[in-house]
Amino acid sequence: QLQASGGGLVQPGGSLRLSCASTTTTLDNYAVGWFRQVPGKEREGLACIASSDGSTTYSESVKDRYTISKAYGKNIVYLQMDSLIPGDTALYFCATDLTSSCTNYLRGFFGQGTQVTVSS
Repeated sequence: QLQASGGGLVQPGGSLRLSCASTTTTLDNYAVGWFRQVPGKEREGLACIASSDGSTTYSESVKDRYTISKAYGKNIVYLQMDSLIPGDTALYFCATDLTSSCTNYLRGFFGQGTQVTVSS
């Protein structure tokens, strides 16, 4: 089970750092990604960090604004979100399919999400 946290209300242009933790899965060993969900819209994959080589991938909508990283040894994966815009408002989840690559993380398992609201 993965637990996302760190969401909240932030003004446009602000920043938030989300955390993904697990008490049952060693996140250092697997690729972990973040996606967001808005009611009525499809799940949107945002970022992923592979365990095979530590490489990262981002969607075009968040590239250059979001940064994914792993706190090795702490079993936490972060998503640093900068220059937030109202369109970033969503419920954010972290996920893994227990493989080393980011190819199918969106088909993996995830836990409760954390709400991010960007509004003035």
